[in-house]
Amino acid sequence: MSTATVRSATAHSATVDTPIGPFTAITADDGVVLASGWTGAVDDLLAVISPALRPAEVTSRAELGPVTRAVRDYHAGQLDAVAEVPVRQRGGEFMEHAWTALRTVPAGTPVTYADYAALAGRPQAIRAAASACARNAAALFVPCHRVLRTGGGIGGFRWGVEAKRWLLDHEDRN
Repeated sequence: MSTATVRSATAHSATVDTPIGPFTAITADDGVVLASGWTGAVDDLLAVISPALRPAEVTSRAELGPVTRAVRDYHAGQLDAVAEVPVRQRGGEFMEHAWTALRTVPAGTPVTYADYAALAGRPQAIRAAASACARNAAALFVPCHRVLRTGGGIGGFRWGVEAKRWLLDHEDRN
């Protein structure tokens, strides 16, 4: 996860059909994911990109090369396909570290918010860990869906609890 402020004048977006609905990604000129999620509306994603990174313009493309391939491969059962896709987000020091730590949680092994806080190096910062999940702009590539409530409850998800359940079941099956 890059922490440098690299604001693109132009970014690119593409939408892919998935079993749980349209999935759109926005990438900077260098191909790094700025935002992604299960929506067909680019504006839904622009709103969650840090102002320091938010592009002035987004052009639509049929696909985004390796990013689109990774999304398709993940939904087809190749769960590690999204792991190496580069992501760029901005937040405070803890939040950026927490997003990087979240990328180490393997598919099929969800963690609790308490586990996630410990993984991010601040075991007492459970609310801050939950906030990092809520502010994650790069869903799937930074797998916030793999974090559950203490006791195993599914918790919330920007793209809907049904989508989160599908993702967890998909990862458990594969």
